[in-house]
Parts: sequence; C-alpha cells; structure tokens
Amino acid sequence: MPQRRELANAIRMLSVDAVQKANSGHPGMPMGMADIAEVLWNDFLNHNPGNPHWLNRDRFILSNGHGCMLHYALLHLTGYALSIEDLKQFRQLHSKTPGHPEFGEAPGIETTTGPLAQGLANAVGMAIAEKHLAKQFNRDGFEIIDNYTYVFVGDGCLMEGISHEVCSLAGTFGLNKLIAIYDDNNISIDGNVQGWFTDNTPLRFQAYGWHVISNVDGHDSAAIKKAIAEAKTITDKPTLICCKTTIGWGSPNLAGSADTHGAPLGDKEIAEVRKSLNWPHAPFVIPQELYAAWNANEKGAHAEAEWTTLFNAYSKSYPELAQELTRRVKQQLPENWSQFAVNLAKELQSKKETMATRKASQVCLNHYATILPELVGGSADLTGSNLTNWKDVGTFSKNNPQGQYIHYGVREFGMSAIMNGMALYGAVIPFGGTFLTFSDYARNAVRLAALMRQKVIFVYTHDSIGLGEDGPTHQPIEHAPSLRLIPHLSVWRPCDAAESAVAWASAIEYHGPTCLLFSRQNVQHQERDAEALANIVRGGYVLVECAGQPDVILISTGSEVELAVAAAHELKAEGQNVRVVSMPSTDVFLAQEEAYQLQVLPKDVSVRIAIEAAATDGWHKFVGCHGKVIGIDRFGASAPAKDVYKECGVTVEHIVHTAHELLKATQCARITSEKITTGVLV
Repeated sequence: MPQRRELANAIRMLSVDAVQKANSGHPGMPMGMADIAEVLWNDFLNHNPGNPHWLNRDRFILSNGHGCMLHYALLHLTGYALSIEDLKQFRQLHSKTPGHPEFGEAPGIETTTGPLAQGLANAVGMAIAEKHLAKQFNRDGFEIIDNYTYVFVGDGCLMEGISHEVCSLAGTFGLNKLIAIYDDNNISIDGNVQGWFTDNTPLRFQAYGWHVISNVDGHDSAAIKKAIAEAKTITDKPTLICCKTTIGWGSPNLAGSADTHGAPLGDKEIAEVRKSLNWPHAPFVIPQELYAAWNANEKGAHAEAEWTTLFNAYSKSYPELAQELTRRVKQQLPENWSQFAVNLAKELQSKKETMATRKASQVCLNHYATILPELVGGSADLTGSNLTNWKDVGTFSKNNPQGQYIHYGVREFGMSAIMNGMALYGAVIPFGGTFLTFSDYARNAVRLAALMRQKVIFVYTHDSIGLGEDGPTHQPIEHAPSLRLIPHLSVWRPCDAAESAVAWASAIEYHGPTCLLFSRQNVQHQERDAEALANIVRGGYVLVECAGQPDVILISTGSEVELAVAAAHELKAEGQNVRVVSMPSTDVFLAQEEAYQLQVLPKDVSVRIAIEAAATDGWHKFVGCHGKVIGIDRFGASAPAKDVYKECGVTVEHIVHTAHELLKATQCARITSEKITTGVLV
C-alpha cells in the first residue's frame, strides 16, 4: 500500500506538470495543500465518482479556485470522468479543465470559483440548504439529508470582505455541517502577507461563533486527520481548521515564496522537485498502484447504494415526503403551477388596484408560496422596504432551520453568493432583496449566478428616482441597463400588479437567474384585453393600440409606462395614431421570434420614443437611428418623487414635445424626399 505522502505527491506532480504544459497556472497552492486534500478525500469525503449528482454526497468547494489543478487531480485520481488527456488540456480552449473551476465543465465541480471567498460564501449557502432540508424531510431513523460541506480557503479568501459577511452569519446560524480548512501559508501574489494581513484569524472566527482548531501542521497527515475528526464531533457550530502550510512544498528553491503562486516552476526546477519528492515518473504518469489506492468508485458506489436502500424504505414509510423531495430535486414545478400562475395575473388584472410594484411582489409571494415550499427568501435588512416576506412564513434560525425566511442582515454581497450556494445544493429556490442601487455591492455574485445559470431570484426594490427623498446615493440610474448587459441574466421591470405576477412566475420558471425590479412608489393599474395580458410573458407587448398604422410608438417599462400612456392619450386627442408598448423584460422580448418582434415594433414606423428613468444607452436598439430615448444620463436629486421626475425631464410634457419634434422632422424629411423624387430639387 503506498504511503500517504506518495499519494499526495501524485496531486503535486499532476499539478506541476499540467501548469508547466499550459505555461500558465498556479502550482503553489496544490503543492502546499496536497497533504490536506489527500486526508480529506481518502478518509472523510463521502462521494461517488460514478454519480457526481448523488443527493447526499459531501460537497467539496475550492474557494481559492486559482489552485484548481488540485481539484482536477483529485477528480482524476479518485475515478471521475476526467481523463489524463483532460489534465493535459489544462487551460486550453473547450477543455474540461479551465483556468478556474467552472460549474458544469468537469464532473464533480460543485461551483464556479476564482473570485476569492465566493466559494466560501457558496459553501455557507450549501450548509444552510442542507440544514433546512434535513429539518424538513428527515424523520427518525431516516437521515436522508445528512452531508457535510468542506471548503478550502486561502489568505486571499479571508482578506475579502465577503468572508466576514458570510462567516459571521454561519456562526449565528450554527452550521455545524460546515468545515472550512484554511491554507495558512502567509503568501499572496504580492509576497508575504505580513505587510497587509495580520489578523488574528482564530480569534476572529471564535468571535463569529465558530469552533476553531489552530496551528495544525498542514503537512502532517495524522494531525490533519485528527483535526477533521474533531470538527465532525461539533454539533452546534461550524469549524475552521487552521493549517500551517508551505506554498510550493516540495520545490527545493522556490517553496515558501510568491514565485510559486501564479507561474510555472520551469523545467529546471521541476526536475529538482522530482528529485526532492523521489518521483521518478515521467510527466503525467501515475503508477497503477497509486491509481488503485486513490480510486473511490467502489467505496462511493457502496455508500450511495446504502443511501438508496434507506431512501427506498423512507419512500414506503413517508411516500408524500419522498415524492415531494424528488420533485424538488428534479426542479419540477407542481402539476397545477401554470394555471395557478395565470390565475393570479388574471385576478390582479381584474382588481385594478393602484399599488407599488414592491407591494404587488409581496402579493405574488403570498400566492405562490402556498404551492412552492421550495421558496426560501430573505432580505439584506430591508424586509419592511423590500416586502420580501409573506404571510405566516417562519424565520430560518439555528433553532428553527425549517423556516423559509432568512434575515441576512446588512450583507448584500454575502446574501447573493449564499443564494448561489443554496441553488447549487438543489431542492430550493432562493431569493433575496435589497435596493436596486445596492446591487452594485452584490454584482459579482449576480454575475456568477448567470455564468452558472442557477435559478436565483434577486429582488431589487426602489428601482428608480421614484424613491424620492433619499436622493442620488439611493436612486439607481445605470443599474437596470448594466444588469441587462449580463449574459443569461433575465431582468424584469414590471409596470403594475399584473406584470409583477407574470415577472415572478417567469423568474420561477426560468432556468437561470432573474432580477426583479420593483418600485417604491405607487403605480397606476393599466387596462389590458385578454391578448395583451397573455402577451406579458413575451417580455414586450402592445399595451395601448391605435386604429390603423401607428404614427408614433412609445416604448416604456416600469413606473414610466403610465407616463407613456398619458402622453399617448394627449397625442391621440390631437389626431395622432399612437401605440404604447410595455416592455418589462427586454431580454425576454428579444428572445421571441422575429415575426412577433416586428408585429410589436414594425420597421416602417420611424417615430419611436423609449421612456425609462435610467441611463439611455440600452434603448437605442429599439428606437433606431431616428428615434429618441427619454431617460436620465445624470444622477438624481433629493426631493419628492414628482419633483425629481420633473427635474430630470421624465414627464408627460417632455414625451409629447419629443413626439411633436420627431413627427415634424419626419414630415420634413418626407416632403424633401418627394421633391427630390419628382425633380423639384436638383
């Protein structure tokens, strides 16, 4: 049987060789954490390489994702469908082994990491989901949800502010199935961290309410094993294991220095590493006895088979619970979902209530939550403003983990990355709220949700200058347009209660992340016929029609739709044919077939005006070269909402005036064209 150090050296050499072949990468961390990884994966990690999606597997997260060759080597050695050829293609186009771990690229990668500490936040989310689902579904003798979440973190992760947000919350929630292992090597890209990172990390985590195991020799397998075993005995709090390691361990000339962090070691030094580690094998060659010792297929299949037997017995004793869990794991909505969602939109349309869309959002939650127990919502300390809670919802806490409402505190970034982790765990649909302007705090987590195409719902209220007196620090301008630029992210900005209902339903159905932008101020109910109501789901539709070909098309979204409608009525009174298009979701509209898009926005109508109280650039694609955008390319002001709208020029009067100018310009252009055609002008 190979010695532990030899098993760990297989990780080291695969990492070193892959980075060298790619001429790019980070060999230092895999070399430094190889001994820790070997103990965790061989002695503790409950997983099945033959089925990376087994529900009750332990989750392993590499938050310091730049060291991803460590993870790829582990997956390859333990028997996942990641070949030696895949390792040779490290960092190459279309490979399964990109430069940072990417969810969906290689089997066994639980989340996309690289932006430091977000993996740690994802791990907190996974631990929350595990605790929540275990309380909901486990019964005496049937611990069907019973897994640990292990996360590797480095100095960089713990310097990031998000680590404070999520680790504080993890301690408060008593997430005892969360075990973080800290690679304490004192090195980051700029060198020894003593010049910029001198926190007393053990005391910091103790203050958060974590169990802390300090000063573990990260190159002593027995010490590592003892520490992890101790962590698993803790039943009321998460654990941080602080492992002292040497970055680039095994490199005679570069170990312990930043030179090993983010660059290949070079052929000469790698030859010295082989001598130092007594590793005579050629690059990418692993002896069969090491493969045999590492392979976890048999052990993993046995563990899953035992769990399957337990789940089958559970299904007989608790058939409804088993069926419900299976539905949620498969991301299947209830059978009556579609009609249920349609009925709410019809009901809200018929009620004709004037209300803020944030209030309409809460009405939707009260309705949808009755058949969607997988909804797990929350707010970054703005529940009373975001209105993200619903009737009779229980609050998630250390002592009430079955609760569906999470008070995240003032932690917008942490909340968003935690929700990503919850979605990745599965069987829940997470959503969380804050003000739209504070989406900036959370933006990188929103981006990663889109990159991973996870069903996460970001609820952003106070979506415009309409919030009024709080002023320009709280009034979003560029936020909605910038969110619309993120690939795979769906953005909805509804104009009233009926559109809010459709927006929520679309977010729940969409296989990816959604941003729902809701108003603080009341908005008018909009009249619609059945066809218009049915077309809301298409992202853009004709709200107000005219007789015959329109002379003017007004395109608007959110709280500005009522301004467009009012302007249309004035222009119609003057004899103009005016169509109003409500476009609550530009991305959904642009995903419709071309025939529908042209039906709503015919090419031969050149007088188009888009109206949104936000930065204007994104609307030019809809109005064309001869159209206009009425928006805000400046910051707002502190005043009542109506005064701010007037100050910023987003008014009915401005819309009407702009229409007059465009109609006049179009008429002049037409007359000129006719004169040229008839030869009057030469």
